[in-house]
Amino acid sequence: MRLLLSTLLALVIATAVGLGLTYATATRGTDLGTLKIGAWTARPKNGTSDVDPYSRATIARSGELPIGTGDGIAFSATTDDKNKPLDGRCDIVVSGVTPAARFWTLTLFDRKGHLVANSLQRYGFTSQEIMRASDGTFEIHIASRSRAGNWLPTGGIERYALMLRLYDTPVGVATRTQRDAPMPSIATTGCP
Repeated sequence: MRLLLSTLLALVIATAVGLGLTYATATRGTDLGTLKIGAWTARPKNGTSDVDPYSRATIARSGELPIGTGDGIAFSATTDDKNKPLDGRCDIVVSGVTPAARFWTLTLFDRKGHLVANSLQRYGFTSQEIMRASDGTFEIHIASRSRAGNWLPTGGIERYALMLRLYDTPVGVATRTQRDAPMPSIATTGCP
C-alpha cells in the first residue's frame, strides 16, 4: 500500500512539474537562439522552419505572426539599458541610430501585446516620419506628458514594451554584437 501511495505521489508531482514548465515555456518562451544587444532582444529563427518547439508553442499561443527571415527581424525591449523596467509614468528616451534597413517601425505595446490607448492615437513611428538630427541620429521621447519633437504617449500605464521591426535588413541569425547591429539606446531620464 505504501509503495502504491508513493508511486501515485511521485506521478502527481511529476505531472505538476511537467505541466508547470510547459506553461512557463509556452507563455514566456526560452532563450534558445536569442539575440540580445543592449536592452533589445530578438529571436531571428522565429520566422524560419528551424524554430525551436518552445518558440513555436509561444507563437501559437500568442497568435503573433513572426517576420520571415528574408523580410526582416523584430527586436523587443521591456527594460532600459540599465535593466530598469520601462514605466509609462517615467520619461524614457530612445536615441541613436538603427541598423541598416530599408524601413523600420518602433511601436509601443502594453505587456499583453496590445497597442496603448492614447488621445493622439499615436502608437509608434516609422523610419520615414521620424525627425532626425543632421548626423542621422534621432531621439524619441516616451512619456505620459507631451514633449516637443518625436513623442510617443504612454497613457501613464505602469509597464510597457517597445517593438523595433527592421525590414529588408542584413541583421539576422549571424548577428552577434552591437558592432554588427548598432541599436538605439534606451534611457530613463526621470520619474515623477
